[in-house]
Amino acid sequence: MLALAAHENGIPVYSVAPTSTIDLSLPDGSLIPIEERDPDEVLGLQFHGELVAPHGARARNPAFDVTPNRLVSAIVTENGVVRPPFNKNLPLMLAR
Repeated sequence: MLALAAHENGIPVYSVAPTSTIDLSLPDGSLIPIEERDPDEVLGLQFHGELVAPHGARARNPAFDVTPNRLVSAIVTENGVVRPPFNKNLPLMLAR
C-alpha cells in the first residue's frame, strides 16, 4: 500500500535486499513462497502491560509481501543499485 501511495504521488520507492534473496528461476514475484509467522507475534503486542489486539482477534503474519516491480524505482543490494528493467539488469548485476 505504501508503494502504491508513493507511486501515485511521484515519490520513488527503493527495495533493500541481499542478493541471496533474489531468485531468478521464478518468472515473477507471485510465485515467491511467503513464510507465515506465528500470529502471536502481532496479537501478543502489549502497551503498558495491556494487549493491543482485542480479545478474540485473529491475524495473518506474513514474513514479507511482494511489491509489483512497476512500483519499485530501484533495488539496493550489497553489489550495488539495480534499476529497471529488472528482468534485464538483475541477472547482469548477479553475474558480476
